[in-house]
Amino acid sequence: MGKPTGFMEFEREAVPYRDPIERLNDYDEINTTADEGHLQTQGARCMDCGVPFCQSANGCPIDNLIPEWNNLVYQKRWKEAIDRLHKTNNFPEFTGRVCPAPCEGSCVLGITNPPVTIKNLENTIINRAFDEGWVTSEAPGERTGKKIAIVGSGPAGLAAADQL
Repeated sequence: MGKPTGFMEFEREAVPYRDPIERLNDYDEINTTADEGHLQTQGARCMDCGVPFCQSANGCPIDNLIPEWNNLVYQKRWKEAIDRLHKTNNFPEFTGRVCPAPCEGSCVLGITNPPVTIKNLENTIINRAFDEGWVTSEAPGERTGKKIAIVGSGPAGLAAADQL
């Protein structure tokens, strides 16, 4: 759990999107960046509920271990946060950007207060992992000589290829 009283002490502060007029002139990221202190505060807001609905059937469709990486961000353990994120998500660099974040809609804190900024935290974890060089390609341990074909190049097809 982040900070036991974090959800009572800190308000939700989502990282804003860049101005749409500015975005018309380039293909850069639409999110602005937040400083580490801001992200720690948002990670501290996670209550680590007894039943984390954010990672249930109504929350994250890929069962991300959301309370765990929220806690790791709060503790500044970024490398462990990306390792935890990669346990359930092969490609957080794009699923975190295109996902409509049903996890935030399922956040228990959202019953009485604005929910935890889960999407911002996920995007920041993967961005930092790339910046620090923690995301690298991995060659297979041994070649089997077998070939496979995967139909489709969406997230599921790419994840299947990554696992195989």
